[in-house]
Amino acid sequence: MHEAGLIMEALKTIQKSAVENNIQQVTKITLSVGRLTMALPKALSFAFRILSQGTMFGGAELEIEQKELCLECCTCGVNFSPADIDFTCPECGSALIKILEGHELHILSYEGEADKIEGNCCPEVAASK
Repeated sequence: MHEAGLIMEALKTIQKSAVENNIQQVTKITLSVGRLTMALPKALSFAFRILSQGTMFGGAELEIEQKELCLECCTCGVNFSPADIDFTCPECGSALIKILEGHELHILSYEGEADKIEGNCCPEVAASK
């Protein structure tokens, strides 16, 4: 199940960013997952539930946006989305294709709660008292 490894790397990346931005608890993560990654959304969700327990991600919502495969024929320039693993151009039959979308796994966004800063946030006000 490579989904666990994918989620683990995503959580590491988000944790680094969250710490840099004083985020203590992540509440929502949105991923974009291309069909060609062969990552199953249910397996990603399962891995997330297991790996997030007892961490800054515990209880967070995982939203997965699936991206369909979009190809471009390098011979005639037509864009198409194959229904199966046949990557030949439906217009000219060429097998010379370029993948435009569907092979990505991106962290689109995350939401969280920042650390609360204790004391007065305005030094001028504290100094004038």
